[in-house]
Amino acid sequence: VQLQASGGGLVEAGGSLRLSCADSATTFSIYAASWYRQTPGKERELVASINGDGSANYADSVKGRFTISRDNAKITVYLQMNSLKLEDSAIYYCKAKLRHAFTPWYWGQGTQVTVSS
Repeated sequence: VQLQASGGGLVEAGGSLRLSCADSATTFSIYAASWYRQTPGKERELVASINGDGSANYADSVKGRFTISRDNAKITVYLQMNSLKLEDSAIYYCKAKLRHAFTPWYWGQGTQVTVSS
């Protein structure tokens, strides 16, 4: 399993980015997934989660601006980030559980998101 997170970059405040996370080593479906973010000197914080039944949860700081989703084949998980703020700048990591609930969690490498004024 090799989770790959992509889609980060530099964007102006108020702009949008879409992050993607998928297993590049297999075509296993993603059962559940979460996006975390981390800035230097701070703990990794949970941003959004999507559960096996498709329900989603969000950190208060991103509610109404970020949306987590899966494609129909459940191969890829997305984090659509709108109305980006300076404080959203961080390295974003995905964590996913593949195929079903009784598999381990895997972490992907991070993708840098930088929001400029």
